[in-house]
Amino acid sequence: MAELQHANGWDVVVVGAGPAGGLAALDLAQRGLRVLLVEKRAFPRWKVCGCCLNAQAQAVLAAVGQGQLIESQGGVPLRRLQLGHRGRQASLALPDGRALSRERFDQALVEAAVAAGASFRASTTAQLGPADATGRAVTLHERGSRLPQSVRAKVVLVAAGLAQRCIPAGEAGAPIIQRHSRIGAGCVLPSAAAAYPSGRIHMAIGREGYVGLVRREDGQLNLAAAFDRQAIQCPGPSSSGGAAAAARTVLTSAGFPIPLGLEQARWQLTPALSRRAAVVAGKRFLVLGDAAGYVEPFTGEGMAWALTAGAAAAPLVLAGLECWSPALERRWQRELRQQIGRRQRLCRGLALLLRQPGATAVAFGVSQHLPAVAEQLVAQLNHVTVPSLQVSPCP
Repeated sequence: MAELQHANGWDVVVVGAGPAGGLAALDLAQRGLRVLLVEKRAFPRWKVCGCCLNAQAQAVLAAVGQGQLIESQGGVPLRRLQLGHRGRQASLALPDGRALSRERFDQALVEAAVAAGASFRASTTAQLGPADATGRAVTLHERGSRLPQSVRAKVVLVAAGLAQRCIPAGEAGAPIIQRHSRIGAGCVLPSAAAAYPSGRIHMAIGREGYVGLVRREDGQLNLAAAFDRQAIQCPGPSSSGGAAAAARTVLTSAGFPIPLGLEQARWQLTPALSRRAAVVAGKRFLVLGDAAGYVEPFTGEGMAWALTAGAAAAPLVLAGLECWSPALERRWQRELRQQIGRRQRLCRGLALLLRQPGATAVAFGVSQHLPAVAEQLVAQLNHVTVPSLQVSPCP
């Protein structure tokens, strides 16, 4: 019973079992570290996400010995990108991609991490406590339990999503949210929505935002969108508000059919998408995944960003286990910029273009009449850059 054995002392506590946290926990456990992975929600669980894994995501998984994970879970090959704008259609070839539900993908990562020796606690929130020269306290609150538990870790990895609240406010600072940032919305629709065949990403582009639809491995239709806030006018983060109406507007404008069950679906919303953390490293902690920064993921890069950060974390964790320093924290900032920053800047530029109706019309015309040019851009966006997994000397 590894969790009982290490209940009060861990090499690493990872907060958040999404792609970034799950992959980091797996990689560190494979390297022989005592790892505790904590997730606030019960598993398996669905999240607002396009559930697409591009060439970058697959290459990172292969680099940590999980090259067969997607296929083993029934990941659906993606061959075409079907764009819709103002009633017109364009079809582009896609480099090798896969669609896999977050329920199945995240669960598979967690199971791989546990098989490698990590311990996992779902339905548990975490709060960083005091730090000293050798480690950091972490307070765990398990749902249904009145008494919190305090554990200790040499390093804490915070991969707790867009709205993470586990770092003390005085250390985390306020997130920097881009003005007019869109918010995410999504749902899963029944397999009867036959208008959207498997093997394609369907992307509807409208003035209020965009809607992506893809067939999952279980036959259901995954819908993930980014909308202007005023297009939804939702009263709270747990309400669908006007998400269904906004999706209908964008789909109709793009000339896409309205899938069965759109209004009756159980919708989830996200906080503002385009943001970055004020602090990505501090005393014995690193921030990664969506918690470190995110932009509107029109290109389907979200999962790849998270997995890349998860793989990049392990070498710095190993270097900092015994000799944490401000230099290591600065190195993590540089690592995030080098591995993910460039890819996010490209997506940020594309998101800005999509807010300009004239520029969007021109870009769509190129995709429609000169698909080879657009496909070259798509291929560049899928360029693979796997971070080094070698442990570098302690700074």
